[in-house]
Amino acid sequence: MTEPFEIYLVATPGLEAPLCEEALEAGFAGARIVAGGVAFMGHMPDVWRANLVLRGATRVLARIASFRALHLAQLDKRARKVDWKSHLRPDIAVKVEASCKRSRIYHAGAAAQRVANAIAAELGAPISDEAELRVMVRIEDDSVTISLDTTGASLHKRGFKEAVNAAPMRETMAAMFLRQCGYDGTEPVLDPMCGSGTFPIEAAEIALGLPPGRERDFAFRLLPGFDATAWAAMRAPTSPRAVPLRFFGSDRDPGAIRMSRENADRAGVADFTAFEQLAIDQLRRPDGPPGLVIINPPYGTRLGNKAPLLALHGSLGTVLRSHFSGWRVGIITADKDLARTTGLAFEKPLPPVLHGGLRVALYRTRPLA
Repeated sequence: MTEPFEIYLVATPGLEAPLCEEALEAGFAGARIVAGGVAFMGHMPDVWRANLVLRGATRVLARIASFRALHLAQLDKRARKVDWKSHLRPDIAVKVEASCKRSRIYHAGAAAQRVANAIAAELGAPISDEAELRVMVRIEDDSVTISLDTTGASLHKRGFKEAVNAAPMRETMAAMFLRQCGYDGTEPVLDPMCGSGTFPIEAAEIALGLPPGRERDFAFRLLPGFDATAWAAMRAPTSPRAVPLRFFGSDRDPGAIRMSRENADRAGVADFTAFEQLAIDQLRRPDGPPGLVIINPPYGTRLGNKAPLLALHGSLGTVLRSHFSGWRVGIITADKDLARTTGLAFEKPLPPVLHGGLRVALYRTRPLA
């Protein structure tokens, strides 16, 4: 594709705004919030770079065609007019997926089949449900948008976290919650319920300037015109920034500490992280400058009964107020009563975010007195 096209970043619902901020800061000019994500105009190298450097996107779509279709025959006819030879390779299998909303074409399976037939007829590419490369068809209000999923496996899969605990926080969400707490890589971060270490590891990578996609593969390598040499140059490792900080995690579960250390080692940030087995009432402020305490504690609706969680959150609040003067706090929870039980003075909560089928919110404080 030689002409610029729309690049669409899929966002976690509720995190569109910080993703847009991240895209603009990364140099993707014109990035704007649209339904379900962020969009801007660009070329294929921009697609590669978005997959490589953006921490908050779930995936990166290249929008290659749009038209109206009021019935399946019209969809079939117009899909056959798409210049598939410019967008796909005849030797690479594709999977076609469709969704329909408020449209006269309402059967997603039939819509996907019509587009698959068009690709097979006009290009000759194999159609397979097992294909790595996906063509995504969205029909809304009778308007059809056809996109290529250039990412493959979701971008939260950085390629380092082999070990996870119950109810893990996705890396893409963690990065956006850190951003919403004002974290920019210049202060320490501590997670006293660290699970598999997502927040400290993500914070360390941000501080060091390590691209999140540096070690994983992407579906765009299967597209026509992919330049392996140019991609290798783009993802070539650079020296990490000098960082005089450490990023801390603790948990009462020794298995969580073991997982966190292993994950940090795989991510290449073990020298900048410290994980320790501690109960909440043993938590103390680390030496050094103040920073950010960020926590994704258990919610009663997800991991068990709420009653003991009230005591846990009360203890957490007492420890933070007693020992973390000057530090800011961010707590992600689905239950505002649990947040209030900490006794911390929170700013106005941000819009809710979908996480594991629940709506959670980020509660933030100013620096503690």
